[in-house]
Amino acid sequence: MDALRVKQIARECGFELAGIAPAVPLADFSAYQQWASEGMAGAMGYLTDYRQQRREDPRHLLPEARSMLCVGKLYHTPQPLSTAFQDDELGWISRYAWGEDYHQIVGDALRRVEAMVREGCGADLQAKVCVDTAPLLERSYARMAGLGWIGKNTCLIHEPTGSWYFLGALLLSLDLEPDAPPPDRCGSCTRCIDACPTAAIVPRAPGEREYFVDARACISYYTIEKKGEIPPEARPGIGQHVFGCDICQDVCPWNRRAPVTEDARFQPLLPPAPPLERLAAITEAEFRGLFQHSPVSRARYRGFLRNVAVAMGNTGSARYLDVLEAMTLNADAVVAQHAGEAIQRIRTAMSGS
Repeated sequence: MDALRVKQIARECGFELAGIAPAVPLADFSAYQQWASEGMAGAMGYLTDYRQQRREDPRHLLPEARSMLCVGKLYHTPQPLSTAFQDDELGWISRYAWGEDYHQIVGDALRRVEAMVREGCGADLQAKVCVDTAPLLERSYARMAGLGWIGKNTCLIHEPTGSWYFLGALLLSLDLEPDAPPPDRCGSCTRCIDACPTAAIVPRAPGEREYFVDARACISYYTIEKKGEIPPEARPGIGQHVFGCDICQDVCPWNRRAPVTEDARFQPLLPPAPPLERLAAITEAEFRGLFQHSPVSRARYRGFLRNVAVAMGNTGSARYLDVLEAMTLNADAVVAQHAGEAIQRIRTAMSGS
């Protein structure tokens, strides 16, 4: 089976993007090491522990790997962008989390690809499906496979369809002809950098035109990955985001003509910007029911309520004082603390001091 047929199978299984990369170490690993060594992973230990070194070579995951099928699954939907979001009654959930969990969707589709490739190659084929959680530099290999370049916001950007893609990979013991990486077409554009409210996109070194996202300043990190207390100095920049952030993608010129997915599984389970008071009233059982098949579950119930309290405080609106007072009685100390401090923030805003 050749590379063309493998990519054709990927498209038959629902992937809009497909390309082949060699299953070898990449030079990008040194940039990853630099990012980690400078503390930019924050408290995400799974990116800096023993699994860090495993990302150097995909053959740590599959010793027989010779090639890698890299795929992109479009998840863009036609609902409004977060940059057009003004209503202080609402909280924002990142677009990638509006529908069902992509891990399952992309993983199932890759397993179908594997089965079809195996049917054409025989039982001796060795393969491994990787979707986000495997220690693999997915964006770097997707770039090598020709799926796009890595933008200043560190998202993979495909010309001309943009960056609203979930990525996955299938390691294969086949020797397949690799694709070529495309040129970087960000040019001198800095819209993502300029739009980031917390200045999380930083140059790798003074004067460089290559960038890192510093998790310690990133809204997505604080509302998804960070457990426990959000530092007070980080809270104002979070705005009304209660799970993730899309700003750097919303302003990207390459996303102006982004196509929308026809996959119903990525359509919103809730309104993309639900009322904050409604979110604050969700019980733990309701949270599990609403988000059990959604990426939002990663924040966990107490983390989600913490985020809602921060978002309410950032509005400066007195309408939330009673809701937040009730949240100060929450059994979780972190939720209660953030609610109390949100009340203080609102009262300060109201007094004008």
